[in-house]
Amino acid sequence: MEFVKNAVGRMIPTSINGKEQVPFMGVGKFKPTGHKHAPRISSCADYPLDGNKLMPDLTEALVRAGLRDGMTIGTHHHFRNGDLLALEIFRIAKELKVKNLVWFPSASFPCHEPIIEYLKDGTIHHIEGSMNGPLGRFASQGKMKGVGVLRSHGGRYQAVQDGDVQVDIAVIAAPTADAFGNANALEGPSACGLLGFALADSQYADKVIAVTDNLVPFPCIPWQINGNYVDYVVQVDKIGIPEKIVSGTTKISKSPDRVFLAELTAKFCDAAGLVRDGFSFQAGAGGTSLSIGIFFHEMCKQKGIKARFARAGSNQYVVKMLEEGFVDYILDGQTFDLEGVRSMRDNDGHVWTSPFTSYNYHGKGNFAGMVDIAILGATEVDVNFNANVVTHSDGYLLHGIGGWQNCLFGKCVILPIPLFRDRIPVIRDEVTTLCGPGELIDVVVTERGIAINPRRTDLIKATRDSGLPIRTIEDLKDEAEKICGKPRAAEFEEKVIAAIKWVDGTVIDVVRQVKE
Repeated sequence: MEFVKNAVGRMIPTSINGKEQVPFMGVGKFKPTGHKHAPRISSCADYPLDGNKLMPDLTEALVRAGLRDGMTIGTHHHFRNGDLLALEIFRIAKELKVKNLVWFPSASFPCHEPIIEYLKDGTIHHIEGSMNGPLGRFASQGKMKGVGVLRSHGGRYQAVQDGDVQVDIAVIAAPTADAFGNANALEGPSACGLLGFALADSQYADKVIAVTDNLVPFPCIPWQINGNYVDYVVQVDKIGIPEKIVSGTTKISKSPDRVFLAELTAKFCDAAGLVRDGFSFQAGAGGTSLSIGIFFHEMCKQKGIKARFARAGSNQYVVKMLEEGFVDYILDGQTFDLEGVRSMRDNDGHVWTSPFTSYNYHGKGNFAGMVDIAILGATEVDVNFNANVVTHSDGYLLHGIGGWQNCLFGKCVILPIPLFRDRIPVIRDEVTTLCGPGELIDVVVTERGIAINPRRTDLIKATRDSGLPIRTIEDLKDEAEKICGKPRAAEFEEKVIAAIKWVDGTVIDVVRQVKE
């Protein structure tokens, strides 16, 4: 590999998996040229006049779609840890002796651990998508044949739209669908809320297969996926386990320390004048981040105000806020529990969105910059406010980016994080993996103090006499090291095992093989 230094000083390869790469140039510096990618032109002459696109099973649909060596297979993660479809796709691929596939999921979860066997036997060459838990650890050990590529949710849409990734076959888990391919996730035994992560796949993939366990007569209304994008429909017994939408990162925290952290963050927002009539907020995945919504709800009650919108991952708490009239709209990117699914079905103010409308950086604007308060998590932050969300301090790739990078364009970006985890300081001299530049991160809240980015003189001034424990980030780092000791940096081999894309498709950092 040849390497060049990007705008944040990280050495990145000029080529990944045989494709030339653009190094990160700085926020807003890379401007694409040309036109959006276009799918192949289809003809109605090749589709049933009666609209019936049903196939007898998924194997037949994949064969009809032309499954062959080296293809890129797109899937989505609306079922989170309850997905059943991805494993079935690659079981069939192995049975058909297909090799060197690229899996392009919108995210992976521990339920996808059996994918490792398909990586080992060559059915899958590499993964271009967030790798959580076992898959990330497997890649960190240098065992994946190709280089992984991690993108944000908006970055995934951007990559497909721009033609950086050509999806050959997209398989969409559709909780309700008709034989024409119209589909939604609002109804049926496997209802999971919405199908926004599958939108890019449906619009741009060469072949699209909708798989459902709730086939209804035409027309399936409302349709979140339009049947005019769909080639084949398959009916199966079960596509996912909606109860497993709730994962470790989408549960409200019950830890007293984390609840205190959430309360301190909410108090900071109030003291800074951010919680006001008509404000908007985003709570990312993570128990602390989601818990903050409870405090915002209480503040709205006390002040007699309401939020204009909550940009969500929805859960029962933000749903309660909507139904009690303290927020006008939930703009939902994915549902984090079954109450979110129910609300999306029942409440007009609960609106499904997609990475195109919410996050795509190569569009004519998106929702992210309209959010007043963006509450996010991180595995590490450094003294320059750069943050990491994919690796731990030991260097292992264990998390995905999700919508995290996209949310950094909010008006006030706050990271509530513990000062240390397992006696390892979270604030570092330099993050292990740089996922988001410090110029976009405004506040770091820990249980022992709040650090405001020096760029945000307005926030410093607004909270000067608040009584809150405002400190420098260097002070917080020093305190953590007094308690835990100065952490050793992780050691790596030369081999690059994954690339971290920025929201514009440039490479902001890489992950190297962990030295055992």
